[in-house]
Amino acid sequence: MTAAVEGVPFVPDSATRTVTVDIIIPVLNEERALPGCVETVHRFLRESFPLPWRITVVDNGSTDRTWELATDLSRRLDGVAVMRLDQRGKGAAVKAGWTASGADVVAFMDVDLSTGLHALLPMVMAVASGHCEVAIGSRLLGGARIRRSFRREVISRAYNSLLRVGFRAGFTDSACGFKAARAEVIRPILARVADDEWFFDTEMLLIAEHNGARVREVAVDWVEDTDSKVDLWRTALSDLRGLVRVSRAISSGAATVEIPHVPGLAPARPGPSADGPRAEVLRKVVAFGLVGLASTVVHAGLYLLLRAGLAAEVANLFALAATAVVNTEANRRWTFNRGASRRAVVHARAGLLFLLNFAVTTTAVVVVGAGVRWLEGLALVGASIGVTVIRFTLLDRWVFRSR
Repeated sequence: MTAAVEGVPFVPDSATRTVTVDIIIPVLNEERALPGCVETVHRFLRESFPLPWRITVVDNGSTDRTWELATDLSRRLDGVAVMRLDQRGKGAAVKAGWTASGADVVAFMDVDLSTGLHALLPMVMAVASGHCEVAIGSRLLGGARIRRSFRREVISRAYNSLLRVGFRAGFTDSACGFKAARAEVIRPILARVADDEWFFDTEMLLIAEHNGARVREVAVDWVEDTDSKVDLWRTALSDLRGLVRVSRAISSGAATVEIPHVPGLAPARPGPSADGPRAEVLRKVVAFGLVGLASTVVHAGLYLLLRAGLAAEVANLFALAATAVVNTEANRRWTFNRGASRRAVVHARAGLLFLLNFAVTTTAVVVVGAGVRWLEGLALVGASIGVTVIRFTLLDRWVFRSR
């Protein structure tokens, strides 16, 4: 349940037509960090921010003294408002704050203030001036200065590379907790964003770009918060599941919205119809490649285990059979988006491809492997890769053919 914003009402400056800005700070059990964060941001805005502004603290389910401290800050400091949600999740907090705001430009930042505040004005002005509909801080853009662990650096770069390859994303850093958007443009996009937690940022940006919204990046200074509550590996797995869901939503048209034009500003670029076919093919190739890679690794591993007690042909048959059904089901749901198709027909057609795959891979392990186990493993992997193009074409044009 969402509560109304308490504290300073946000009244647009209609007399001067000055752009107004509402900065959301989502918090969950942040009684230690909240006072210092709000006071620091408040002082920065009061001394060096030229546009009318408001800070809105959104408490999304805290059980400590966070709400008490937030309401106290709203009473003591001009321009600070508060909102309370029963639902947890950073994404839920940002969506609620942005949706309820009456400002022209909405922004949010993390309570740990890992991102330097000097990037706030360039980010907001990129939106306010009409150069883009969404602006984000980037730790991977040229000119950014960051300090974080090697593990976090590797995970971040790998994840954002996946977005650029799989979704042709035009941004370099989806997860930086420093973003701004034109309010009337972002609201219909938020209605399509399903995630309420940490994947919220990525999903919002992918849907925004898919619908033609321009995303501009600003290089930031960023220092890792060693007291962060984020579980990197759990978040990474959740993000991968989210990417599959967003891919299906984009392909099925469920992620498509109409971007409203803001009078006096340049219109957003054309939406998904501009390069839909190419983007769809690329999406299928990436999804098929990820499913195929996982299947090949499992297939080869099972083969080598079974080969200890079985002939090469029999070991390959069992290993391939064990992975074929899962591979077909994964491609049916994720690569070709045929979740409602008839399973019996799909798996019957895939069974014929199974025979082709078995013939090619068995020939490779028997002829090339010549009884040497590690060589058989390499031959098996090589043969599986060799039939990939044929399998993709037949799956796309025949097995999962659209009615």
